[in-house]
Amino acid sequence: MAKYNVSDIRNIALCGHGGSGKTTLADTLLNETGTVTKLASVDAGTSICDFDEEEKTHKYTIETSVIHFEHGGKLFNLIDTPGYPDFIGQTVGALYGVDTAAVVINASAGIEVNTRRVFAEAKKAGLGRIIILNKMDDDKASFPKLFKLIQDVFGKECVPFNTPDGEGHNFKGVKSCLADGSEYKDTLLETIVTADETAMEKYLEGTVPTEDELQLLIKRAVLDGTLVPIVCVSGKTKAGLKEMLDVFVLCGLAPDMIRRKVKNAAGEETEINADAAGPVIAQVFKTRIDPFVQKLNFLRVYSGTLKNGQSLPASTSRRGIKIAQLFQMQAGETKPIDEATPGMIVAVAKLEELETCTTLGDCTMDAFPFPTPMVGLAASPKSRGDEAKLSGALAKITQEDSTFHTERNEQTKQLVITGMSELHLQVIRERLKRRDKVELDTHEPKIAYRETIQTNADGMYRHKKQSGGAGQFGEVHIRMYPFPKGTDPAAYAQNKDQFPSYKDHHYDEANNFLWVDCIVGGVIPSNFFPAIEKGFKERMTKGVIAGYQVQDVCVELYHGKYHDVDSNEHAFKTAGSMAFKEVFQKAKPALLEPIVKMEITVPMANVGDVNSDLPNRRGRPLGIDDAGGGMQTITAEVPLSEVMTYNRTLASMTGGQGSYGIEFLRYDVVPGNIQQEIIKHATLAEDEE
Repeated sequence: MAKYNVSDIRNIALCGHGGSGKTTLADTLLNETGTVTKLASVDAGTSICDFDEEEKTHKYTIETSVIHFEHGGKLFNLIDTPGYPDFIGQTVGALYGVDTAAVVINASAGIEVNTRRVFAEAKKAGLGRIIILNKMDDDKASFPKLFKLIQDVFGKECVPFNTPDGEGHNFKGVKSCLADGSEYKDTLLETIVTADETAMEKYLEGTVPTEDELQLLIKRAVLDGTLVPIVCVSGKTKAGLKEMLDVFVLCGLAPDMIRRKVKNAAGEETEINADAAGPVIAQVFKTRIDPFVQKLNFLRVYSGTLKNGQSLPASTSRRGIKIAQLFQMQAGETKPIDEATPGMIVAVAKLEELETCTTLGDCTMDAFPFPTPMVGLAASPKSRGDEAKLSGALAKITQEDSTFHTERNEQTKQLVITGMSELHLQVIRERLKRRDKVELDTHEPKIAYRETIQTNADGMYRHKKQSGGAGQFGEVHIRMYPFPKGTDPAAYAQNKDQFPSYKDHHYDEANNFLWVDCIVGGVIPSNFFPAIEKGFKERMTKGVIAGYQVQDVCVELYHGKYHDVDSNEHAFKTAGSMAFKEVFQKAKPALLEPIVKMEITVPMANVGDVNSDLPNRRGRPLGIDDAGGGMQTITAEVPLSEVMTYNRTLASMTGGQGSYGIEFLRYDVVPGNIQQEIIKHATLAEDEE
């Protein structure tokens, strides 16, 4: 592979909403630059970039793919990204591996939900941005309407670099906006010169920048975000394709332009210098499990020269790693190379220590801000013997996809898989079946309710067994108190007004459980205390009224009895468990449910729909903020049980334009009528078992 100066590399992510034609553009660029001769079609299942079996089946992009080609003396590393919000994690990873985001808009459909999302994500990542109006040959495409909409939604910094020569089926090419006679020339020049105060003053005095000056000013304006070029193209007819590439050369940022930072071993922040002779700094932005090459980690090199056989520190490995072989990627094809310099995007194979966001070198880069998955399903293998196989298969998926999580819920005893949407989880199930030969049964997961008490109570339990052989005897007297979160356990236990016979206390922070030893006169020997505590905790785990974990309780052990011969640990564990159960039922028991904070972003026209729906879900709106681009963000508190399938409702209300995030806040008491239903269902389920 030829060596390139860092200034001659362009790393660009093609992103946008599904159906905007990103993959067709990427395939066409490979053909038009002579890089690949095979004709490609997404619809025919012969796409170069959509090579995954699930992508061929669904006919849309699910994973990012990296391709490269040359044009105008520049090396382009292009990343084709998924267009549906369900797979946004792949896009986020790609954006942190490039310097420029090319946001592709379907000229007939206009700005869609993921168009807004990726434009905002690219801005957050500090990238240069270019807008591509694709499918300009569609008869529904109207450049004037699109341009106005783009400026209304994304701002006045979005300015045409070229305009269509003919519209609809008459679209045959583009006209440069820097050419004399263009109605957008003055607007474009004014936007460009705002990048430099001196250039702006000269322009206002009548001096237009030279061509060389314009090239520097354009890059600076794109870097500053004060200029977002708009270009027109048809990936199908190839009209405007060469001009789009020329804009990539002119407006795309070189790898040394964005000032990225790392932390050294001392935790000090320093700026990266894109120097091939400097220390190696590279970061993994994507992981893929390939059935032939096994694990592939995609790296962006920021500093130094990465070489085969090189040993390097890695942020996720104590011993560091050794690079066996570097690869240059062409979608699903790998080509061995010897080294990679700053700006290069390469892959390494079979390094289990690496994962997405791992930094190679002595410094560390920040992890990427992946969105939190919201949609969960309880999952189990269809075949009973596939438990071990499923565990390994899910581990591979979590390595590949940072927006897919798995958790074994100890409370509900369920394996819960969580993703961005039902479609996201469906595609993962398909991959598990095809690649790992594991099929899943899924259903809605149980809510992890909790149990607590609302008043004080006391009581006792005597465990006595005399049925041949050694007997069993243990008697435990306890008082039980509500113990609100945030209460200081030591101060509470040692309050002599509350516990005049205080001897000792034990605190379980995980469940906010305090038990206080107030035994006087040795009526229960201290060697049985651990067994009593174990009985308390086992009962708390099993639950009392509906089978859920108990929390926020204080138990005072104040009296009891034992037998010199028949008392043992088992007897006192049983007595402790049963005493807890009986007193708990006297203390006005209640169920607690998880309350979440929701941030729901919708078009302004749908704010009323969301606010009307929230009370039906026992939700409480907290406020509304402007999210820009005609969108509003509604903040609310809602019981988790009421929003388990909220993605369906929101998609229906907003035509797919809405999005939301969830964050756990606290547990609250469940209303009485709902509590009765939950207890009834729990009792029926227990009876069936």
